[in-house]
Amino acid sequence: MPEYELLSPAGDLERLNAALRFGADAVYVGGPRMQLRAGSVGFSMDDLHHAVQAAHQRGKKLYVTVNAFATNHEIDALPDYAQALKALDVDAVIVSDLGAISTIRRAVPDLNVHVSTQANCLNYAAARVYADLGATRVVLGREMSLEEIAELRSKAPRELELEAFVHGAMCMAYSGRCMISAYLTGRSANRGACAQSCRWTYHLMEEKRPGEFFPVEEDDRGMTLLSSLDLNCLSFLDRLMEAGVTSFKIEGRMKSPYYVATVTNAYRRRIDALLDGSASEAHTALLERELNAASHRPYSSGFYFGELKRHAPDAGAYEQDCTFVGVVLERLASGRIRFEARNKICDGDRVEILSPTALGLSFTARNITDADGCSLCAASQPSTEYEMDCDVPAAPGDLLRIRMDERPNLSS
Repeated sequence: MPEYELLSPAGDLERLNAALRFGADAVYVGGPRMQLRAGSVGFSMDDLHHAVQAAHQRGKKLYVTVNAFATNHEIDALPDYAQALKALDVDAVIVSDLGAISTIRRAVPDLNVHVSTQANCLNYAAARVYADLGATRVVLGREMSLEEIAELRSKAPRELELEAFVHGAMCMAYSGRCMISAYLTGRSANRGACAQSCRWTYHLMEEKRPGEFFPVEEDDRGMTLLSSLDLNCLSFLDRLMEAGVTSFKIEGRMKSPYYVATVTNAYRRRIDALLDGSASEAHTALLERELNAASHRPYSSGFYFGELKRHAPDAGAYEQDCTFVGVVLERLASGRIRFEARNKICDGDRVEILSPTALGLSFTARNITDADGCSLCAASQPSTEYEMDCDVPAAPGDLLRIRMDERPNLSS
Protein backbone atom coordinates (compact mmCIF):
# COMPACT_ATOMS: atom_id res chain seq x y z
CA MET A 1 0.00 0.00 0.00
CA PRO A 2 1.53 3.37 -0.99
CA GLU A 3 1.87 6.06 1.64
CA TYR A 4 -0.63 8.81 0.84
CA GLU A 5 -0.12 12.42 1.85
CA LEU A 6 -2.64 15.21 2.38
CA LEU A 7 -0.86 18.48 1.59
CA SER A 8 -2.47 21.71 2.81
CA PRO A 9 -1.63 25.40 2.27
CA ALA A 10 -0.70 28.00 4.86
CA GLY A 11 -0.22 31.74 4.47
CA ASP A 12 0.78 32.34 8.09
CA LEU A 13 1.35 30.50 11.37
CA GLU A 14 -2.36 30.54 12.30
CA ARG A 15 -3.27 28.81 9.05
CA LEU A 16 -0.34 26.44 9.46
CA ASN A 17 -1.60 25.35 12.87
CA ALA A 18 -5.14 24.95 11.49
CA ALA A 19 -3.85 22.69 8.70
CA LEU A 20 -1.82 20.56 11.10
CA ARG A 21 -4.60 20.26 13.67
CA PHE A 22 -7.23 19.27 11.12
CA GLY A 23 -5.25 16.48 9.52
CA ALA A 24 -2.64 17.62 7.01
CA ASP A 25 0.34 15.30 6.64
CA ALA A 26 2.38 18.14 5.18
CA VAL A 27 1.98 21.89 4.71
CA TYR A 28 3.40 24.11 1.99
CA VAL A 29 4.28 27.76 2.60
CA GLY A 30 6.05 30.61 0.87
CA GLY A 31 9.33 32.01 2.15
CA PRO A 32 10.81 35.48 1.75
CA ARG A 33 12.09 34.79 -1.79
CA MET A 34 10.67 33.62 -5.13
CA GLN A 35 7.23 32.50 -3.94
CA LEU A 36 4.22 32.90 -6.23
CA ARG A 37 1.85 34.66 -3.85
CA ALA A 38 1.48 38.14 -2.41
CA GLY A 39 4.07 39.22 0.13
CA SER A 40 1.41 39.11 2.84
CA VAL A 41 1.56 35.30 2.79
CA GLY A 42 5.33 35.00 2.63
CA PHE A 43 6.95 33.64 5.80
CA SER A 44 10.06 35.34 7.16
CA MET A 45 13.03 33.11 7.93
CA ASP A 46 12.15 33.34 11.62
CA ASP A 47 8.55 32.31 10.87
CA LEU A 48 9.84 29.42 8.77
CA HIS A 49 11.90 28.27 11.74
CA HIS A 50 8.78 28.19 13.92
CA ALA A 51 6.77 26.55 11.13
CA VAL A 52 9.29 23.72 10.74
CA GLN A 53 9.28 23.16 14.50
CA ALA A 54 5.48 23.12 14.64
CA ALA A 55 5.26 20.59 11.80
CA HIS A 56 8.04 18.30 12.98
CA GLN A 57 6.78 18.23 16.58
CA ARG A 58 3.59 16.67 15.16
CA GLY A 59 5.47 14.30 12.89
CA LYS A 60 4.43 16.30 9.80
CA LYS A 61 6.41 17.86 6.95
CA LEU A 62 6.95 21.41 5.72
CA TYR A 63 7.62 22.37 2.11
CA VAL A 64 8.69 25.85 0.94
CA THR A 65 7.69 27.26 -2.44
CA VAL A 66 10.56 28.69 -4.50
CA ASN A 67 8.52 28.56 -7.68
CA ALA A 68 8.79 31.97 -9.33
CA PHE A 69 10.59 32.04 -12.67
CA ALA A 70 14.05 33.23 -11.71
CA THR A 71 15.90 36.30 -12.95
CA ASN A 72 19.69 36.37 -13.27
CA HIS A 73 20.24 38.04 -9.91
CA GLU A 74 17.90 35.55 -8.21
CA ILE A 75 19.90 32.62 -9.58
CA ASP A 76 23.03 34.21 -8.11
CA ALA A 77 21.38 34.48 -4.68
CA LEU A 78 19.71 31.06 -4.76
CA PRO A 79 22.54 28.88 -3.36
CA ASP A 80 22.66 30.87 -0.11
CA TYR A 81 18.87 30.79 0.20
CA ALA A 82 18.70 27.04 -0.43
CA GLN A 83 21.42 26.43 2.17
CA ALA A 84 19.51 28.59 4.69
CA LEU A 85 16.33 26.58 4.07
CA LYS A 86 18.23 23.33 4.53
CA ALA A 87 19.68 24.66 7.78
CA LEU A 88 16.11 25.23 9.00
CA ASP A 89 15.43 21.54 8.20
CA VAL A 90 12.61 22.13 5.70
CA ASP A 91 11.57 18.85 4.09
CA ALA A 92 11.52 20.03 0.47
CA VAL A 93 11.41 23.05 -1.82
CA ILE A 94 8.87 23.40 -4.61
CA VAL A 95 10.58 24.75 -7.73
CA SER A 96 9.50 25.43 -11.33
CA ASP A 97 12.45 27.11 -13.07
CA LEU A 98 14.94 24.68 -14.66
CA GLY A 99 17.90 26.86 -13.75
CA ALA A 100 16.66 27.12 -10.18
CA ILE A 101 16.27 23.34 -9.94
CA SER A 102 19.80 22.78 -11.20
CA THR A 103 21.25 25.50 -8.97
CA ILE A 104 19.56 24.17 -5.83
CA ARG A 105 20.64 20.60 -6.57
CA ARG A 106 24.26 21.69 -6.94
CA ALA A 107 24.22 23.92 -3.85
CA VAL A 108 22.38 21.52 -1.52
CA PRO A 109 22.33 18.00 -2.99
CA ASP A 110 20.45 16.52 -0.01
CA LEU A 111 17.55 19.04 -0.10
CA ASN A 112 14.49 17.41 -1.68
CA VAL A 113 13.20 19.20 -4.77
CA HIS A 114 9.57 18.97 -5.84
CA VAL A 115 8.84 20.22 -9.35
CA SER A 116 6.04 22.81 -9.24
CA THR A 117 2.88 22.60 -11.32
CA GLN A 118 4.11 25.81 -12.99
CA ALA A 119 6.68 23.63 -14.77
CA ASN A 120 3.78 22.07 -16.72
CA CYS A 121 4.88 18.45 -16.47
CA LEU A 122 2.31 16.62 -18.63
CA ASN A 123 4.21 13.59 -19.91
CA TYR A 124 6.47 10.76 -18.77
CA ALA A 125 9.46 12.02 -20.79
CA ALA A 126 9.46 15.31 -18.89
CA ALA A 127 9.03 13.40 -15.61
CA ARG A 128 12.10 11.31 -16.46
CA VAL A 129 14.15 14.45 -17.13
CA TYR A 130 13.16 15.95 -13.79
CA ALA A 131 14.06 12.70 -12.07
CA ASP A 132 17.45 12.74 -13.81
CA LEU A 133 17.96 16.28 -12.48
CA GLY A 134 17.45 14.92 -8.98
CA ALA A 135 13.83 15.85 -8.31
CA THR A 136 12.08 13.54 -5.85
CA ARG A 137 8.54 14.59 -6.78
CA VAL A 138 6.60 16.15 -9.65
CA VAL A 139 3.48 18.23 -9.10
CA LEU A 140 1.50 17.32 -12.20
CA GLY A 141 0.15 19.90 -14.62
CA ARG A 142 -3.52 20.55 -13.94
CA GLU A 143 -4.45 19.80 -17.55
CA MET A 144 -3.91 16.05 -17.20
CA SER A 145 -6.68 13.45 -17.26
CA LEU A 146 -6.74 10.38 -15.03
CA GLU A 147 -5.73 8.19 -17.97
CA GLU A 148 -2.77 10.42 -18.80
CA ILE A 149 -1.63 10.38 -15.17
CA ALA A 150 -1.80 6.58 -15.09
CA GLU A 151 0.32 6.34 -18.25
CA LEU A 152 2.87 8.80 -16.87
CA ARG A 153 3.03 6.78 -13.65
CA SER A 154 3.66 3.54 -15.53
CA LYS A 155 6.54 5.03 -17.56
CA ALA A 156 8.20 7.34 -15.03
CA PRO A 157 10.77 6.15 -12.46
CA ARG A 158 8.98 4.41 -9.59
CA GLU A 159 10.87 6.41 -6.98
CA LEU A 160 9.55 9.69 -8.43
CA GLU A 161 6.50 10.72 -6.39
CA LEU A 162 3.43 12.20 -8.07
CA GLU A 163 1.47 15.07 -6.52
CA ALA A 164 -1.76 16.54 -7.89
CA PHE A 165 -4.15 19.32 -6.94
CA VAL A 166 -7.46 18.06 -5.61
CA HIS A 167 -9.25 21.17 -4.37
CA GLY A 168 -9.47 24.93 -4.76
CA ALA A 169 -9.12 27.69 -7.30
CA MET A 170 -7.87 26.88 -10.77
CA CYS A 171 -6.02 29.30 -13.02
CA MET A 172 -7.63 29.74 -16.44
CA ALA A 173 -4.16 29.85 -18.01
CA TYR A 174 -1.75 27.01 -18.73
CA SER A 175 -0.84 25.98 -15.17
CA GLY A 176 -0.47 29.59 -14.18
CA ARG A 177 1.59 30.89 -17.09
CA CYS A 178 -0.57 33.96 -17.61
CA MET A 179 0.14 37.52 -18.77
CA ILE A 180 -3.34 39.07 -18.33
CA SER A 181 -2.52 40.63 -14.98
CA ALA A 182 0.86 41.88 -16.20
CA TYR A 183 -0.79 43.40 -19.28
CA LEU A 184 -3.66 45.12 -17.45
CA THR A 185 -1.99 46.10 -14.19
CA GLY A 186 1.76 45.64 -14.53
CA ARG A 187 1.61 42.89 -11.90
CA SER A 188 2.99 39.59 -13.20
CA ALA A 189 1.43 36.30 -12.15
CA ASN A 190 4.75 34.62 -12.86
CA ARG A 191 6.45 36.85 -10.29
CA GLY A 192 3.94 36.31 -7.49
CA ALA A 193 1.96 39.52 -7.96
CA CYS A 194 -1.18 38.37 -9.83
CA ALA A 195 -4.12 40.79 -9.57
CA GLN A 196 -6.51 37.97 -10.58
CA SER A 197 -7.71 39.94 -13.58
CA CYS A 198 -9.43 36.81 -14.89
CA ARG A 199 -11.87 37.09 -11.97
CA TRP A 200 -12.98 40.60 -12.93
CA THR A 201 -16.35 41.29 -14.52
CA TYR A 202 -16.24 41.91 -18.28
CA HIS A 203 -18.79 43.21 -20.80
CA LEU A 204 -18.78 43.30 -24.60
CA MET A 205 -18.62 46.61 -26.53
CA GLU A 206 -19.25 46.78 -30.29
CA GLU A 207 -16.87 49.00 -32.31
CA LYS A 208 -19.58 51.29 -33.75
CA ARG A 209 -21.46 51.60 -30.49
CA PRO A 210 -18.89 53.10 -28.09
CA GLY A 211 -20.09 53.36 -24.53
CA GLU A 212 -22.72 50.65 -24.95
CA PHE A 213 -21.79 47.62 -22.88
CA PHE A 214 -23.46 44.28 -23.45
CA PRO A 215 -23.33 41.29 -21.11
CA VAL A 216 -21.72 38.27 -22.72
CA GLU A 217 -24.62 36.23 -21.36
CA GLU A 218 -27.81 37.11 -19.50
CA ASP A 219 -26.45 38.15 -16.13
CA ASP A 220 -27.22 41.38 -14.30
CA ARG A 221 -23.73 41.37 -12.76
CA GLY A 222 -21.92 41.20 -16.09
CA MET A 223 -19.88 38.18 -17.10
CA THR A 224 -16.75 36.81 -15.47
CA LEU A 225 -15.83 35.24 -18.81
CA LEU A 226 -12.30 34.17 -17.87
CA SER A 227 -13.00 33.00 -14.33
CA SER A 228 -12.72 29.24 -13.85
CA LEU A 229 -14.77 27.03 -11.58
CA ASP A 230 -13.17 25.67 -8.40
CA LEU A 231 -11.74 22.14 -8.32
CA ASN A 232 -13.30 19.47 -6.10
CA CYS A 233 -11.99 15.89 -6.28
CA LEU A 234 -13.44 14.53 -3.04
CA SER A 235 -15.84 12.08 -4.67
CA PHE A 236 -13.23 10.51 -6.98
CA LEU A 237 -10.14 10.64 -4.80
CA ASP A 238 -9.92 6.86 -5.12
CA ARG A 239 -9.54 7.24 -8.90
CA LEU A 240 -6.53 9.50 -8.36
CA MET A 241 -5.05 6.88 -6.04
CA GLU A 242 -5.54 4.23 -8.70
CA ALA A 243 -3.85 6.47 -11.28
CA GLY A 244 -0.73 6.65 -9.11
CA VAL A 245 -1.03 9.97 -7.28
CA THR A 246 0.24 9.76 -3.69
CA SER A 247 0.18 13.42 -2.58
CA PHE A 248 -3.15 15.28 -2.67
CA LYS A 249 -2.73 19.04 -2.71
CA ILE A 250 -5.23 21.66 -1.57
CA GLU A 251 -4.88 25.11 -3.14
CA GLY A 252 -5.20 28.24 -1.01
CA ARG A 253 -2.25 29.90 0.72
CA MET A 254 -4.25 33.15 0.69
CA LYS A 255 -7.37 31.51 2.13
CA SER A 256 -8.55 31.96 5.73
CA PRO A 257 -7.74 29.61 8.64
CA TYR A 258 -11.41 28.57 8.60
CA TYR A 259 -11.18 27.59 4.92
CA VAL A 260 -7.94 25.65 5.47
CA ALA A 261 -9.41 23.81 8.47
CA THR A 262 -12.72 23.01 6.74
CA VAL A 263 -11.24 21.64 3.53
CA THR A 264 -8.36 19.81 5.23
CA ASN A 265 -10.79 18.17 7.64
CA ALA A 266 -13.04 16.90 4.84
CA TYR A 267 -10.18 15.44 2.77
CA ARG A 268 -8.53 13.90 5.83
CA ARG A 269 -11.75 12.03 6.60
CA ARG A 270 -12.19 10.99 2.97
CA ILE A 271 -8.65 9.60 2.68
CA ASP A 272 -8.95 7.73 5.97
CA ALA A 273 -12.31 6.25 4.96
CA LEU A 274 -10.88 5.02 1.65
CA LEU A 275 -7.88 3.46 3.38
CA ASP A 276 -9.81 1.71 6.15
CA GLY A 277 -12.67 0.55 3.91
CA SER A 278 -15.38 2.62 5.59
CA ALA A 279 -16.09 4.92 2.62
CA SER A 280 -19.74 5.11 1.59
CA GLU A 281 -21.97 7.33 -0.50
CA ALA A 282 -23.60 8.70 2.65
CA HIS A 283 -20.24 9.56 4.20
CA THR A 284 -19.04 11.21 0.99
CA ALA A 285 -22.24 13.27 0.82
CA LEU A 286 -21.68 14.42 4.39
CA LEU A 287 -18.14 15.50 3.54
CA GLU A 288 -19.34 17.32 0.40
CA ARG A 289 -21.68 19.24 2.70
CA GLU A 290 -18.65 20.16 4.78
CA LEU A 291 -16.87 21.54 1.70
CA ASN A 292 -19.90 23.69 0.94
CA ALA A 293 -19.52 25.28 4.38
CA ALA A 294 -16.45 27.24 3.19
CA SER A 295 -16.42 30.02 0.61
CA HIS A 296 -15.93 28.70 -2.93
CA ARG A 297 -16.85 29.18 -6.55
CA PRO A 298 -19.09 26.51 -8.12
CA TYR A 299 -17.23 23.20 -8.19
CA SER A 300 -15.99 21.12 -11.11
CA SER A 301 -13.81 18.04 -11.64
CA GLY A 302 -11.19 19.99 -13.61
CA PHE A 303 -9.57 18.13 -16.50
CA TYR A 304 -9.44 14.76 -14.74
CA PHE A 305 -12.22 13.30 -16.89
CA GLY A 306 -11.19 15.01 -20.10
CA GLU A 307 -12.19 18.45 -21.32
CA LEU A 308 -12.73 21.07 -18.65
CA LYS A 309 -16.34 21.84 -17.84
CA ARG A 310 -17.42 24.83 -19.86
CA HIS A 311 -17.86 28.22 -18.26
CA ALA A 312 -21.12 28.79 -16.39
CA PRO A 313 -22.67 32.27 -16.03
CA ASP A 314 -22.15 32.29 -12.26
CA ALA A 315 -18.63 30.87 -12.21
CA GLY A 316 -17.17 34.01 -10.68
CA ALA A 317 -19.64 34.17 -7.81
CA TYR A 318 -18.57 32.88 -4.40
CA GLU A 319 -20.97 30.84 -2.31
CA GLN A 320 -20.88 29.24 1.13
CA ASP A 321 -23.32 27.60 3.52
CA CYS A 322 -21.73 28.74 6.79
CA THR A 323 -20.07 31.75 8.38
CA PHE A 324 -17.05 31.40 10.66
CA VAL A 325 -17.94 33.04 14.00
CA GLY A 326 -15.34 32.02 16.58
CA VAL A 327 -12.46 29.93 17.90
CA VAL A 328 -12.67 27.82 21.05
CA LEU A 329 -9.94 28.85 23.50
CA GLU A 330 -10.79 26.72 26.53
CA ARG A 331 -13.28 24.12 27.69
CA LEU A 332 -14.38 25.13 31.19
CA ALA A 333 -15.34 22.67 33.93
CA SER A 334 -18.73 24.38 34.30
CA GLY A 335 -19.98 23.14 30.91
CA ARG A 336 -19.05 26.38 29.25
CA ILE A 337 -16.43 27.44 26.73
CA ARG A 338 -14.21 30.47 26.47
CA PHE A 339 -13.92 31.61 22.86
CA GLU A 340 -12.65 34.40 20.65
CA ALA A 341 -15.37 35.89 18.49
CA ARG A 342 -14.74 36.35 14.77
CA ASN A 343 -18.32 37.31 13.89
CA LYS A 344 -21.50 38.00 15.82
CA ILE A 345 -23.06 35.20 17.92
CA CYS A 346 -26.49 35.94 19.39
CA ASP A 347 -28.21 34.25 22.30
CA GLY A 348 -30.32 31.43 20.82
CA ASP A 349 -28.15 30.92 17.70
CA ARG A 350 -27.56 27.34 16.64
CA VAL A 351 -23.78 27.05 16.54
CA GLU A 352 -21.87 24.21 14.83
CA ILE A 353 -18.45 23.02 15.94
CA LEU A 354 -15.80 22.23 13.35
CA SER A 355 -13.60 19.63 15.02
CA PRO A 356 -10.99 17.14 13.80
CA THR A 357 -12.45 14.51 16.15
CA ALA A 358 -16.19 14.60 15.40
CA LEU A 359 -18.66 15.65 12.70
CA GLY A 360 -22.08 17.16 13.23
CA LEU A 361 -21.65 18.68 16.69
CA SER A 362 -23.88 21.67 17.42
CA PHE A 363 -25.37 23.52 20.36
CA THR A 364 -27.56 26.51 21.14
CA ALA A 365 -25.72 29.62 22.31
CA ARG A 366 -26.92 30.51 25.82
CA ASN A 367 -25.76 32.70 28.72
CA ILE A 368 -23.14 34.71 26.83
CA THR A 369 -20.88 36.75 29.09
CA ASP A 370 -17.91 39.04 28.57
CA ALA A 371 -14.51 38.71 30.24
CA ASP A 372 -15.87 40.42 33.37
CA GLY A 373 -18.78 38.00 33.66
CA CYS A 374 -21.41 40.51 32.54
CA SER A 375 -24.40 38.94 30.76
CA LEU A 376 -24.84 39.85 27.08
CA CYS A 377 -27.41 39.17 24.39
CA ALA A 378 -24.64 38.71 21.82
CA ALA A 379 -20.91 38.31 21.37
CA SER A 380 -20.54 41.08 18.84
CA GLN A 381 -16.96 42.37 18.99
CA PRO A 382 -14.49 40.50 16.72
CA SER A 383 -11.19 39.38 18.28
CA THR A 384 -12.72 39.69 21.76
CA GLU A 385 -12.98 36.87 24.31
CA TYR A 386 -16.35 35.71 25.62
CA GLU A 387 -17.85 32.72 27.42
CA MET A 388 -21.08 30.78 26.83
CA ASP A 389 -22.76 27.50 27.64
CA CYS A 390 -21.82 24.54 25.45
CA ASP A 391 -23.37 21.12 26.14
CA VAL A 392 -21.31 19.16 23.57
CA PRO A 393 -17.58 18.30 23.55
CA ALA A 394 -15.46 21.21 22.37
CA ALA A 395 -11.70 21.52 22.54
CA PRO A 396 -9.25 24.40 22.20
CA GLY A 397 -8.67 25.05 18.51
CA ASP A 398 -12.13 23.93 17.42
CA LEU A 399 -13.90 26.45 15.19
CA LEU A 400 -17.44 27.80 15.55
CA ARG A 401 -19.75 28.49 12.62
CA ILE A 402 -23.38 29.35 11.89
CA ARG A 403 -25.36 28.21 8.86
CA MET A 404 -26.28 31.07 6.54
CA ASP A 405 -29.86 29.87 6.09
CA GLU A 406 -30.38 30.27 9.83
CA ARG A 407 -28.88 33.77 9.95
CA PRO A 408 -29.16 35.06 6.33
CA ASN A 409 -28.05 38.57 7.29
CA LEU A 410 -24.85 37.40 8.97
CA SER A 411 -21.84 38.75 7.10
CA SER A 412 -19.49 36.18 5.58
